[in-house]
Amino acid sequence: MICAAVLCGLLTVPAAALPEMGTLYAKSAALYADNGQELYTYHADEPLQPASVTKIMTMLLAMEALERGEVTLDTLITGSEYACSMGGTQIWLEPGEQLTLDEMLKAVAVGSANDCAVAIAEHLAGTEAAFVERMNTRAVELGCTNTQFINANGLDGIGQKTMTSARDIALISCELLRHPKILDYTGIWMDSIRGGKFALANTNKMLKSYQGLTGLKTGYIREAGFCISASAEREGLGLVAVVMAAPTKENRMADATALLNYGFANFTSYTPPADLLQPLPVTRGQADTVQPVLQDSRTFVVEKEKAAQLETQLDLPEAVEAPVAKGQPLGQLTVTSGSEILLTVPVVAAEGVEALGLKDLFFSLWGCLLG
Repeated sequence: MICAAVLCGLLTVPAAALPEMGTLYAKSAALYADNGQELYTYHADEPLQPASVTKIMTMLLAMEALERGEVTLDTLITGSEYACSMGGTQIWLEPGEQLTLDEMLKAVAVGSANDCAVAIAEHLAGTEAAFVERMNTRAVELGCTNTQFINANGLDGIGQKTMTSARDIALISCELLRHPKILDYTGIWMDSIRGGKFALANTNKMLKSYQGLTGLKTGYIREAGFCISASAEREGLGLVAVVMAAPTKENRMADATALLNYGFANFTSYTPPADLLQPLPVTRGQADTVQPVLQDSRTFVVEKEKAAQLETQLDLPEAVEAPVAKGQPLGQLTVTSGSEILLTVPVVAAEGVEALGLKDLFFSLWGCLLG
């Protein structure tokens, strides 16, 4: 899980250091690297309706359930009368009809099927209401501060509506991209389900117009305007552009294109040298060393203009005393360009090391005395 507290250590780029983005049509927007680094924001904390972009969280919880082994892609999901009663975009699921999770995910990611989103929610949590609790809990865990989900698909409820922000959608999108399997669905242009009897066409038309686009989800209802979370990758750099409340479909595409172009033009991925983190000696431990690793990510994003002057400084003790817990902070890595600090990244223990017991410690000391 990408933790907001950790990502505070990844310094955001000062706006004055980069060229201006230019005017956007949308009410709010955010550009993030897919590792969770914030690159650009525009009114990114304004609470707005996401419409079907809500389904990013639905897909995230489904992918996490897959990873935990609670379901498989072959798991059959049954459409309830309630799930089949959804309006808006749907595949006209019949009460009692069963489709595999694979087909349901395809219908949600490609066709934005409201009925299938609810069916998945009911299968994973028993009821949509219980699933919504999980959605809101997960949002808090990811550092979202302006999000309140009311259902699994983004439609308005009776006297209720889902609210979120561009920043929160970016955080959820980055977490979803930690499950690469989802791109097998969000990157589909056209496909079918029900044995080829029901055709699906992706609502994300940028798949055909933007080089390197991989997903993720569009959204529209009249009250929300046109929204999108657009993911793309070029030359190892993954980006997420979130556009909220654009006036038209064309404006939405123009804004997402501008954000992604800005990201690819001004940033590049950076991976610290593989041999930088050497094993750290452990005293009084059942192992002689512990392997330090960077917390959460090994690849970061820096401005292209500063990439050629990068220097790394590792701040670690000469040794650490056992016991050492897995994930225990050991120090930090600082990346600089000239006199400017670009990144500070926590360094943690890759594994735990137990302390020597009294018996082991006695023989160790005895060996030293004899030796």
